[in-house]
Amino acid sequence: MRFYYGQQMPLRILDEAEFWKHQEEEHTVVIRELVTGLEAPYVEALKKWEEVLSATHQQVVRYIESVIRAAYYIPEQLYQQVLQLVSYCLQQSLDFIKLCQQIKTESAAVSKNPTAKVVLNHIIRESEYFVGIAQVLLYENRN
Repeated sequence: MRFYYGQQMPLRILDEAEFWKHQEEEHTVVIRELVTGLEAPYVEALKKWEEVLSATHQQVVRYIESVIRAAYYIPEQLYQQVLQLVSYCLQQSLDFIKLCQQIKTESAAVSKNPTAKVVLNHIIRESEYFVGIAQVLLYENRN
């Protein structure tokens, strides 16, 4: 992500969050569909995550609409709310990564499925990419 967007930076990071929350939501389905015999607690956890990620995705979309309506002037309060949402998205991604790592290391069904391990590693890397973007933005705004 480029950091020369100036006033449009909130919109740019929201675009990233919108994309990655949707990706993570889809990843819950990919894991459930890919891993035959995935243990019930993981299936249930992934279904709950799908709902939570969908709700976050929709919240990000609402903020995108608000920032677009604000045009060239983004009130400080809205900007701070965007930063709080990005912080929430960051923590959510970290928690989702933990679940994916747990499934990868503890699931008997995954241990028998080399493709699932590769896909889980890919999903984890993608969420880590968003975490990196969000951390840089939040760090820069603390200075």
